[in-house]
Amino acid sequence: MASMSPELRPGTFVFATVAEVGDLPALMTFQEADGITVILERDVAEAHGLEGAFACRMITLNVHSALDAVGFLARITTALAAKGMGVNPVSAFNHDHLFVPENRAEEAMATLHGLVRGP
Repeated sequence: MASMSPELRPGTFVFATVAEVGDLPALMTFQEADGITVILERDVAEAHGLEGAFACRMITLNVHSALDAVGFLARITTALAAKGMGVNPVSAFNHDHLFVPENRAEEAMATLHGLVRGP
């Protein structure tokens, strides 16, 4: 936890669902049984006529975490939940990313920096 360096990324993102991705510049796609979930910039969603949900900011946890790590995201999401904050974590190959409510991004960053400093 002490080596984590959270970074608030620019832009506002939304989650949407599509039948096919095509050339849609999505940050993330995930195939579900009832459609494809995409995370993309809000402006891109609007330009493509997609109704996005959960306007959020992306925080990248700049620490290499193994895909089989135990408890790392649980500790982070528990700290955010204690503040009444919903979070959608995404684990990629090299880093974990948190999608937090747009209007609470700075509060999320303060909470994460508190975890880095420790008790």
